[in-house]
Amino acid sequence: MSDPLPTDEPLICSSRGCRAPARWALRWNNPRLHDADRRKTWLACAEHRSTLGDFLDARGFLREVVPVAGSPTLEG
Repeated sequence: MSDPLPTDEPLICSSRGCRAPARWALRWNNPRLHDADRRKTWLACAEHRSTLGDFLDARGFLREVVPVAGSPTLEG
């Protein structure tokens, strides 16, 4: 099961206070709380991709990072 991304609203970065358009979907789960196939999604702009990803990765939660549909693929 995965959490669908809203399609009728602009996709905004999940970083606190950021209102930039999302370019990346950080797909994650907490194995202590979620089934193995469950994915939660945080959205990230180019500036916050690494900080949000590092936060999730340090806890062992990050599963994948994918470009948001309709956004250009960014390197880095």
